[in-house]
Amino acid sequence: MKVLIIIPAYNEELNIVKTVKDITENTKYDYVVINDGSKDKTKEICESNNFNLISLPINYGLTSAIQVGMKYALKNNYDVAIQFDGDGQHQAKELSKLVNEIEQGSDIVIGSRFVTESKPKTMRMLGSNLITFIIKLTTGKKIKDPTSGMRAYNRSAIEELVYNPGLSPEPDTIVYMIKKKKKIKEVQVEMKEREFGESYLKPIRAMKYMINMFCSIIFIRSFTKKK
Repeated sequence: MKVLIIIPAYNEELNIVKTVKDITENTKYDYVVINDGSKDKTKEICESNNFNLISLPINYGLTSAIQVGMKYALKNNYDVAIQFDGDGQHQAKELSKLVNEIEQGSDIVIGSRFVTESKPKTMRMLGSNLITFIIKLTTGKKIKDPTSGMRAYNRSAIEELVYNPGLSPEPDTIVYMIKKKKKIKEVQVEMKEREFGESYLKPIRAMKYMINMFCSIIFIRSFTKKK
């Protein structure tokens, strides 16, 4: 099975070498770094290390970066595409679990922190719990880690993302995929804390994100016609 790891990266100069090294040392999968118009030295570092790189001219955002990666995967006939964050939190040793589930017939596999582990009681996890509840309410399926950025997609799911550019690598797309009868599986994985840099989800932005997700899931994805 031909597997591509898509690494969206924005201002990850302190993390990107370690991230790619983790993949090349611990998997046999191909990878591509999508430099999303970074303002730091992410692009220069990737080029100096001869990383497989697609560099966008400006910062389009995560959705566009993943779209570019999915188009690359489709064009180059990959069977599986895996979203893998460039901030050093994901661990490449966990990726075979996702690929194995794709091989067993799943369309989308989420690397979840909470299949067997409990969520910590923080404000951020409160938001995750609310999204889990809304997904359950609109689809009947419980997704324990809906905001995980580690996701594997089979060929049909890759095509769905490429041919529907409005879809994003966010929880509302999980709802869309469930409505489209895609088989979604969660597997327990271990993730690390970010070592360098900061998350883009500051408190105010996080609140806006939650509101957008709720509105999208309830008023948009919930009306998606089932196949």
